[in-house]
Order: sequence, then structure tokens, then C-alpha cells
Amino acid sequence: MSTPVARAVPTAPARGASPGAGPRRVLGLVGAAVVAVVVGVWFTGAAVASLVRDAGPWVRWGLPVTETLTELLGAVVVGALVLAVGVLPRRDESAAPRRGARAGAARAEGTAYPATLRVAGWAAGAWTLAAVLHLVLSYASVAGRALTEQSFGDELWLYVSQIEQGRTLGSAVVVAAVVTALALVVRTPTGAAWTLALALVALWQVAQLGHAAGAAGHELATSAMFVHLVGAAVWIGALAALALLVGRLGRDVAPAVARYSVVAGWCVAAVAVSGLVSGWIRLGQWADLGTRYGVLLVVKAALLVVLAGLGLLHRRRTIAALDAAPAPRPGLFWRLVGVELVVMGAVSGVAVALGSSAPPVPDEPPVTPSVAYQVTGHDLPPEPTLVRWFTEWRWDLLMAFAAVAALVVYWRWVRRLARRGDAWPWQRTAAWTVGMVVLFWTTNGGPATYGHVLFSAHMVQHMVLAMVVPIFLVLSAPVTLALRALPVRASTLADDASRGPREWILTLVHSHVGRFLAHPVVAAVNFAGSMVAFYYTGLFEWSLRSSVGHLFMVVHFTAAGYLFANSLVGVDPGPQRLGYPQRLLTLFATMAFHAFFGVALVSGEALLVADWFGLLGRPWGASAIADQQEGGAVAWGIGELPTLALAIAVALSWSRDDDRQARRRDRRTRDEDPELDAYNAMLKSLAD
Repeated sequence: MSTPVARAVPTAPARGASPGAGPRRVLGLVGAAVVAVVVGVWFTGAAVASLVRDAGPWVRWGLPVTETLTELLGAVVVGALVLAVGVLPRRDESAAPRRGARAGAARAEGTAYPATLRVAGWAAGAWTLAAVLHLVLSYASVAGRALTEQSFGDELWLYVSQIEQGRTLGSAVVVAAVVTALALVVRTPTGAAWTLALALVALWQVAQLGHAAGAAGHELATSAMFVHLVGAAVWIGALAALALLVGRLGRDVAPAVARYSVVAGWCVAAVAVSGLVSGWIRLGQWADLGTRYGVLLVVKAALLVVLAGLGLLHRRRTIAALDAAPAPRPGLFWRLVGVELVVMGAVSGVAVALGSSAPPVPDEPPVTPSVAYQVTGHDLPPEPTLVRWFTEWRWDLLMAFAAVAALVVYWRWVRRLARRGDAWPWQRTAAWTVGMVVLFWTTNGGPATYGHVLFSAHMVQHMVLAMVVPIFLVLSAPVTLALRALPVRASTLADDASRGPREWILTLVHSHVGRFLAHPVVAAVNFAGSMVAFYYTGLFEWSLRSSVGHLFMVVHFTAAGYLFANSLVGVDPGPQRLGYPQRLLTLFATMAFHAFFGVALVSGEALLVADWFGLLGRPWGASAIADQQEGGAVAWGIGELPTLALAIAVALSWSRDDDRQARRRDRRTRDEDPELDAYNAMLKSLAD
């Protein structure tokens, strides 16, 4: 096989790279979106004048158009930041050559990397202005007030400061403005990652305003909307940003498009799954597909299928052609992307038209809601039995998608190792599979269903997340597998300082924050102390009343349990592990603290979050305080078996380590015995 050599930078413009081609095609995306939303709103009649307090045609037609522009600009911001975080090649002249670079590999050009941050900054500025206009028109539509009325400004301020919908839209404007400032000043993948996280906060806020916000399926609708928005934003926005930057990519166009293709594949899956769930929530029966709303939903699904097909062709043909081209040829990039952008714009417009139209299933809450519905937002589940713990479901699409995706990724990594002849213990694969299945059930099954209305069930969910799932994660060694299976970025482009998944994992593991959190003492204090801080502060109530708070609880305690277990028996890199006697001492001290926490709950007489658990009006089960005391017994009892398992694992590791040291001493003394030699030397010195 011949060794690849670095290609020279062309001095003439690359074939197919006409100036302004990218912006013109991105305008096609915007134009198709505007046309689609106008046609969709006209088709569903969402812009028909209201009989009472009509805000006027400018508001009726302007609101869906500005919402479309807001979503597209937000998508470009998110997509451009995704490119900066882990897609575009980057040159860092001050850094040492990257380890793992192939001899003779082409060098990264890296000229598009700073430009993508500028694209993100300017798009964020336009996103902020569009979000302001969307806020103003939203209030005008809700209140039925014309923009020219004298008191409109004062009323708008009350809407932003006192009404939940107004506060959400106003906070989205603030987030967009902060993202604008950050995107214009950050220069590194780490800065781009923090800016991207902030932009996703704005998408989460928008997800709160979707259909079914007042219905019993609010949590599922919100998580489905968030997954849908993030998937669509990354898919559409990253492609639009690539279209704007393709003239600057040069020889980096092939690896950039190939990396984007992998990201787009996951986005297709996220958009498809969340779209099916959202459609199921909003359509009461198959016959509703014949309504105007249902017809638009079918059109959107058909366009998504077309997009997925174009993306598959792009992956199979365009990427191979770009790799084989002797010089950069952006014209190959435009073979399908031009059509793709137009179809993406049409999908965005149809989506906004759907959001502006009333679905067949109304969003209104029940006329006579139960006491439990008024407190929790959903009716009480039936009385728990052993069977119902496995048959009752309260779906969280975000966690369900994460668990399934984690399974798929782990299995693919194992298969990649097998294809190149490397072995991976099947026991670790089995441990990961069991851990993800348990995580899926804990966040979507019986513990999630009853954990929202029973403290004891909530404690079951908490203890499984903190003490059962992490043990399976540690036994599966996911970080070790990732470092073996994922490719090094510099193996394809020399001097490429961008970060792929492998580089990001190493960055997190070796960062100051990562090393601090993974330290055995810190991990033990976090594992035990955060439980007290969580339940005896407002964090517990926040996790009950907010989907964000619930997600924080799941992620934090699963991660805390993993870090603690990994410091004791794990093989993944990260912590400077203590000696085995100190590990056992840390384990038993931490578990003793756990036991004291459970005893405090068992003997306590003050009800935690009394205006939640004490007001549900349950016709079955023990009283709220008795159920809380049962929860303390659960915290005490469930912790015993994982503690025993960890203690046995530490003891076995200690024994195996002693055996390894004995074998090393045997090998070292096979030909000579240092201790015997020292003894003989001492006798000789005495005789002399």
C-alpha cells in the first residue's frame, strides 16, 4: 500500500467554489421555510381573523414567519458551534504535534475553524433580534392587542415579567444575547462547548411552549420536543454552516463532511423517534390523519424520509468522491446539499405551521382535575403491586433515547474491536447491557411512575440510580473501551488539533475538574454528602416540580455513584486509587453515613416537601409520613447488598494484587534471591 502524501494547497479557486454560492443556497433554505409556513398556516386556517380581540393580519401572519426565522437562526448557531466543538479540522501552531499521526498524512488546513465561530456569533445576533420580534408578536397574538396601541409597551413588560410564557420567551432572548457575546470571543473547542451548552438551554426553554403543555402528557411532550428541536437544529444548522464555510475548507472538506455525516445520522434517529412520539401524543386515533393537522403531519414525515434518503446518498457517494478527488472540489459537496437545504427549509416551515395549528387532541387540562392532577400534572397511577412495577410506564424520551443510544454505541465499539482482531471480555458487554436496561426501566418504568407520588418509590429509584446502575457501568469499563475503539483525530489529518469523541474523553478525564471529582476522597464525600444536600434543601422539590430538576437528579447521582465505585474497583482511567485497606475503610465509612441517613428518615416525623406528598389525596397506600419512613428503610436496606458486593470486589482485587506481586517476586528471585544475598553479605561482613 502506498503511503499518502500531503497535498499542496491550490493557488487557484477550487472547481465549483463560486463566490457567494454558500450564502445563496442558505437563502434557499430560508425562502423554502417561509413559503412552507405560509402555505401550511393558510391550509390549516391558523391565521384566520379571530372574532374577539383580533391583533391584525401583521400579527397573525408575522408570528409564524418570525418563529420560523427564530428557529432557523437558532439552528445555525447550534450547528456552527457543533462544527467548532468536534467536526471542523483545526490548526494550533503553538501546540506540539498530535500523538497518533500517520506518517505522510495530509496536514490540516484549519482555515474554516475561526470562521465558524464568526458565523455562530453573527447568527446569534440575528437570532436575538428575531427572538425579540417573536416575543412581541407572541404577546400581541395572546392578548389580541394591536402593535400600535398606546399601552402596548407597558402590557408587554407585564407579560415578560409576570406571565410564565412571557418569562420563558424573555429568558430565551437573554440566553441568545449571551450566546452572541460568547460566540464572538471564544477561540477554543472548550469555549465553543460551553457556548453550545448555553444555546441548548434556549432550545429547552422553547420546548416548554409546545403543544400538550397543559395536558397530562406534558413531561413526555416536553422531552420529545427537546429531542426533536436539538436533533433538527444540529442536522439543519450544521449543514447550513458547512454550506457557508465550504469555500474556506479547502482540502479539509472531505474529513469535515465525513464527520458531519456521522452526527447527521444520529440526528435523523432523534428526529424520527421524537417525531413519532409527538405525533402519537397529538393524534387521538388513525382517523385524525385525515384532518388538516394530520395531513400536514404526513407531509412533514414524507419530507423527513426524503431528507434521510438524500443524506444516505450523500454518505455513500459524495464522501467517497471527495476522498478520491486529487484536489479540493466543493462542487461535489453541492451535488445533493442544494436540494437538501431546500427540503430542510420546507420541513422547518411545515413544523412551525403544525405548532401554530390546533391538534386533534386538545391541550386543555381536564375540566374537573383531581387533587393529584393539580399537584403533579397527571392523575394518580393505580395502587402499586409487584406486577405493576414492571407494567406501568411514565415515559421520559430523553433518558430512553440516551439509554438505547448508549447500548448501540457500546455494541458498535465492541464489534469494531472484534473486526480488527482485538478481544473484549463478554462479561463487560453483558454488564453494560444490564446496566442500560436497568437505567431504562428506572427512568421510564415503575420507579418513575410511582416515584412521583410515593417517597418510598422515589427512594427506590434514587438508590438504584446511585448504587445499582453505577456498579454495572464500572464493571463494563466504558472509558477503557472507548479509548481502544475510537480513532485518533490526527491519524487522518496530521496536526489536526480538533477534538473528536476520543480527544474529548481524554480532555475530561485529565482536566483539573475531572481529576478533582474522581479523587477517591472527593468521590466518597460527593456520593454521601450530596444525598443530604439534595433531600434537605430545595433541590428535592425542584426535581419533583421540574423536568430539568429531575434530569439533574438522574445524571448527578448516577455519575456520583460511578465515580465512587470506579475509585474502588474500576479499571477506567481517572482516579489515583488508594491502597486496598484505605478503600475498604472509605467504603464502610461512606456506607455508615448512608445508614445514618436512612435511620434519620425512619425516625423522622417531619414530612419532606409536605405540599407535594401530603396533598395528593391517595386512596391507597400508607400515609405520607409512614411512606417516608418506609423510604428511609429502603435507603438503609437497598444500600446493604451493593455495599457487600463492592466490599467483596475490593477484597478479591486485593487478593489478586497480592498474587501478582508474589509472582513478580518469584520471577525476580528465580535466578537470584536478593534477600538471601543481603543476609549472606551481612554474615560475611561480620566474619571479616
